[in-house]
Amino acid sequence: MTDFATLLGDNPGLAVALIAAAGFAGWIDAVVGGGGLVLIPVLLIAFPNAVPATALGTNKAVAVWGTLSASITYLRRTKVPLGFLAAAVPIALVFSGAGAAAAAAISTDWMRPMVLVLLLAVGLWVALRPGFGSGEATPLRRAGVAGGLCAAGVISFYDGIFGPGTGTFLIMAFTALVTGDFLRSAAMSKVVNLSTNIGALIVFGFGGHIVWLLALVLAIANVIGAQVGARMAINRGSGFVRVVLLVVVVAMVGKLAYDMIAG
Repeated sequence: MTDFATLLGDNPGLAVALIAAAGFAGWIDAVVGGGGLVLIPVLLIAFPNAVPATALGTNKAVAVWGTLSASITYLRRTKVPLGFLAAAVPIALVFSGAGAAAAAAISTDWMRPMVLVLLLAVGLWVALRPGFGSGEATPLRRAGVAGGLCAAGVISFYDGIFGPGTGTFLIMAFTALVTGDFLRSAAMSKVVNLSTNIGALIVFGFGGHIVWLLALVLAIANVIGAQVGARMAINRGSGFVRVVLLVVVVAMVGKLAYDMIAG
């Protein structure tokens, strides 16, 4: 993969587009997840001769910094069940790493239609139930905690293998099982998603699929976007997260449908 300095000299417009995409991806990731839908296609366009795994690995190396930044902001300004997160983080780390390790042996072709149906179900559920995720925070219950931890493991494994919709699925699972509101679920999803990113990042790193200098440059823009997104979500509340979630679900459904048709 060409380094960023060469790209900046050869095609400054594309270099600027990469920086802008990294910033926008950080914003989306901080609110509901799904930043990879923005940055990965731009990376593939900027470096057409690179193998897809390099774009995926470099995207993870960028996203992990924005997710870390957003997680810190959420934890400082939002009350979340820290005991639940203390259990969910190692589960997410292990299961995402296992998913990334298994990715080469599992075809994702059969996963696209399944994820497409799940995303459509999520979108319809949120659209038709305006009160979902907008109520008061619910007290933790043992069954909800157990279900939330199981969901964190399953979704983290999926993130390592495939990935699209991970943040959305985490928010929906945590809202239904643990918190009762989108804002706290978004905060928790960032911490868990940070762990899934690290688990996958380790696997991509050992495989030599990360362009570290490029990732460092784009990570700066990603962190800025993540900070803006996290602060907007906290200041505007669950209603704002709900709207962005629906928009991202529509975008992901369109992207997956296009991939199925084109593939």
